[in-house]
Amino acid sequence: MLPRLQDPIAAIATAPGRGAVGIVRVSGGNVCAVMQAVCGRRLLPRQATYLSFRDAQGEVIDQGLAIHYPSPQSYTGEDVLEFQGHGGTVVLQMLLARCLEAGAGIGIRLAEPGEFTQRAFLNNKLDLTQAEAVADLIDASTEAAVRSANRSLAGTFSNEIAALLDKLTELRMLIEATLDFPEEEVDVLQQSDAQGRLQTLRERLQTVRNNARQGALLRDGIRVVIAGQPNVGKSSLLNALAGAELAIVSPVAGTTRDKVQQTIQIEGVPVHIIDTAGLRDSQDEIEQMGIARAWSEIQSADAVLFLHDLSKHTPAQAVSMHQREADATADQQLAGLLAQRIASTVPVIDVWNKMDVADRIVPPVSEHMVVLSAKTGAGLDDLRHMLLCIAGRQHGADSSVYMARARHLHALQRVEQHLLVAVKLMSAKSPALDLLAEELRLAQNALSEITGAFGADDLLGVIFSRFCIGK
Repeated sequence: MLPRLQDPIAAIATAPGRGAVGIVRVSGGNVCAVMQAVCGRRLLPRQATYLSFRDAQGEVIDQGLAIHYPSPQSYTGEDVLEFQGHGGTVVLQMLLARCLEAGAGIGIRLAEPGEFTQRAFLNNKLDLTQAEAVADLIDASTEAAVRSANRSLAGTFSNEIAALLDKLTELRMLIEATLDFPEEEVDVLQQSDAQGRLQTLRERLQTVRNNARQGALLRDGIRVVIAGQPNVGKSSLLNALAGAELAIVSPVAGTTRDKVQQTIQIEGVPVHIIDTAGLRDSQDEIEQMGIARAWSEIQSADAVLFLHDLSKHTPAQAVSMHQREADATADQQLAGLLAQRIASTVPVIDVWNKMDVADRIVPPVSEHMVVLSAKTGAGLDDLRHMLLCIAGRQHGADSSVYMARARHLHALQRVEQHLLVAVKLMSAKSPALDLLAEELRLAQNALSEITGAFGADDLLGVIFSRFCIGK
């Protein structure tokens, strides 16, 4: 937990740098001293007042709007002052220094990162998922991410968790009550349809998990690595997907010797595309380093685009039968290495490039296969659609998606694991109700961690320390 949570705090609440407007925010139990010193008067609650901000000698620091939000009707739930002036770096620092000087008698200090929002959480103005949504809204890089973060901030995710907790609490109460009447336990469980309630709870949990996965996807995106032999068009494909000349394209094999990365958006989903060095045996020390980095990226990818050159499989091209067989063998060997080095859950898309010069050739059919031309752009939409499908993203699915984080997904997974054990216990001929009650209690604790109703202090400290200062 962040220290000294009872102290009044102050910070600049707008981003560093020059701007038209800058805000200094003060929060604490008694901000009247700061109000009087800076404004020279009392402020009417929740009304913007235009006046001069003055230093200790009465000199004007700036002119702007001052607003007083009395507790508990404020962002933090405490008395809050906001000074909205010009957004110059020096003038904001002067105004902040004046607030700290004026509040020295009440122990005011500079706010820690995320401390304003942490106080909002501790004062029950926000739950933990809503507090995290504030940071997600600030960091959102796509329109879909903004909409999802706003849903979480409005309490959509929290309401889903609350509904699950209500159902789980009802089931726990039923099991706990049944423990008091062991001679009637089977009849009570059957009459109350405990097994049906548990199944309904698991189904609802699955819906929440699916939406949470989509929210995590909107927040973090997916890592897609382009891999293949040298000179098959990997850099051209990166440039085509990004819509810019990011990587050098050359007919000389081995041109790319280090990774080139670009983040694009596909229907609002961030996709981190990584171009890597061509995979082959090489005596060049620098190229070997690039190939080693390529394998490292491949092993940490969410999906791999395995690029093939169709022109090398076209009889009309000036490529000997021996060379075509050698290329096919090299592709097969690479496919085997990919299967060995990456997890079976990581999808590999076979991308057959250069269809503009080899459109008569039909490549072998695989589970994930796209034929395209990075030069003309033909087939790129098919690849984008396949990446969305692999990510589990359905067209228009963001209308019900809320922002989620890895810790939310982990907690929901733990809930599912405890409920699965509960199902097995309840299905037994003689249910062990004490063990069943314990699994439901653990599931409830895991759910409560999501909204912060139950959680360790160190977890809260880590979460809020990643916020920006002033928020």
